[in-house]
Amino acid sequence: TSRMSCWTAAPSDGPASAVVRPGVGVGVGAGGGHCIGGRRRPRRRVLRRGVCSQTSGALLLPVTAEEDAASLLSARIAMAAAAVAADSKIDNLRDAVAKLGEISENEKAGFISLVSRYLSGEAEQIEWSKIQTPTDEVVVPYDTLAPPPEDLDAMKALLDKLVVLKLNGGLGTTMGCTGPKSVIEVRNGFTFLDLIVIQIESLNKKYGCSVPLLLMNSFNTHDDTQKIVEKYSNSNIEIHTFNQSQYPRIVTEDFLPLPSKGQTGKDGWYPPGHGDVFPSLNNSGKLDTLLSQGKEYVFVANSDNLGAIVDIKILNHLITNQNEYCMEVTPKTLADVKGGTLISYEGRVQLLEIAQVPDEHVNEFKSIEKFKIFNTNNLWVNLKAIKRLVDAEALKMEIIPNPKEVDGVKVLQLETAAGAAIRFFEKAIGINVPRSRFLPVKATSDLLLVQSDLYTLVDGYVIRNPARVKPSNPSIELGPEFKKVANFLARFKSIPSIVELDSLKVSGDVSFGSGVVLKGNVTIAAKAGVKLEIPDGAVLENKDINGPEDL
Repeated sequence: TSRMSCWTAAPSDGPASAVVRPGVGVGVGAGGGHCIGGRRRPRRRVLRRGVCSQTSGALLLPVTAEEDAASLLSARIAMAAAAVAADSKIDNLRDAVAKLGEISENEKAGFISLVSRYLSGEAEQIEWSKIQTPTDEVVVPYDTLAPPPEDLDAMKALLDKLVVLKLNGGLGTTMGCTGPKSVIEVRNGFTFLDLIVIQIESLNKKYGCSVPLLLMNSFNTHDDTQKIVEKYSNSNIEIHTFNQSQYPRIVTEDFLPLPSKGQTGKDGWYPPGHGDVFPSLNNSGKLDTLLSQGKEYVFVANSDNLGAIVDIKILNHLITNQNEYCMEVTPKTLADVKGGTLISYEGRVQLLEIAQVPDEHVNEFKSIEKFKIFNTNNLWVNLKAIKRLVDAEALKMEIIPNPKEVDGVKVLQLETAAGAAIRFFEKAIGINVPRSRFLPVKATSDLLLVQSDLYTLVDGYVIRNPARVKPSNPSIELGPEFKKVANFLARFKSIPSIVELDSLKVSGDVSFGSGVVLKGNVTIAAKAGVKLEIPDGAVLENKDINGPEDL
């Protein structure tokens, strides 16, 4: 069998301390009990049930007491040797990191803690049979939320408890831009950051409240962002910036930090994922400041998600029900099959990512029948709860190993995700929100959607055109000729009308005139060496176009 029950023994006054790793046939408990190849071998102690992952396929045979003892001894020796090797790696790494002057003591301590957890192999195996679909009490349907109070004073009191935090650590390099991604122009000359500021300004003006904006930058975006936010100095919005941690990349060969090998530039470092938002908010001093101002909740979202706007219904629900953490989820489509989902697991709500799924269950995970929702990374978190858990060093999210190569050197960076923190908070919930709250711009194909007549812009909010009958957006695939924003813009005299479009595929050297209308399913593929121009005012409905003769 692929998974077998085993037993580890512990003294009657405490739990077993065995760590049973996949592929290891022997687990050793604190009190000396053990299992061999998943075979039950109890001692006279209190038994705690665990799981052995059996991957060798070996035939299980009866063992003698001598074989039993020998196996146990060899297992203990192997485990001790592994522990010594891990300790040696950590000691050498700690010594090297201590000499790095570019980062703070908090960052050094956080980095060493993360690497220690990684080397300890503490990753928890998900037992597939224990996964349960969350009930409506755990993942609350958005439609069932109570309306917010109509009284303006009550609305102001609610909003004065809120902080908006945008994750602003990403660069626009994948779309051919330099600097922070948040300064890419999205629509009508406005950047992501412009729209965010306009939205919060509008909110503060309407309700007479004071919702501040926090930007969590990385070392890649900090300097540029500091200059950019100066242009908002006259707005009625308080803007704070802070940096997420800066960790050294680890050289795979000898497990030492890349910067200590002479790589002194930015390539020697990395930001350790948005799970770092909680300790960084605390280490920056911003968390204490916000708490002293009476702020209670932070709304965290990616800066490139145009749908992530303040929702007073959600805020009201969380404050009323004292939920410490809320993840917005939305119905999954075939385009979202790899996105993390919420599950109920051993009595708590938990994020399940595709990397945690056993190979034999990956297709089941991708199914939109069983796992119907996915994480939008719009998160609402109680500030006092963040303070409590960070101070207790209790936020031990799953570690995501991310191997890279820098100038031919193989390196490793360890990251965490903010969504994985959900299981550490009390009364944590998901809210199943409309798809309109998830409108990320990751590529120029997304830019085409939001710049088209499918959306309009009102007070900084990108609002969907009610003339669009279908609930889903068109599927758009643009070839590599459109990948960079500058090239994308150069290929359109004006963005086509796509209100009645179902799908668009474009490849090759194609350009669009002004006033083009696309309907139904349209494929445009220019042959190699041929420049294909779609003329002004062309109406293409359910067309396959390979050359001028097809127009």
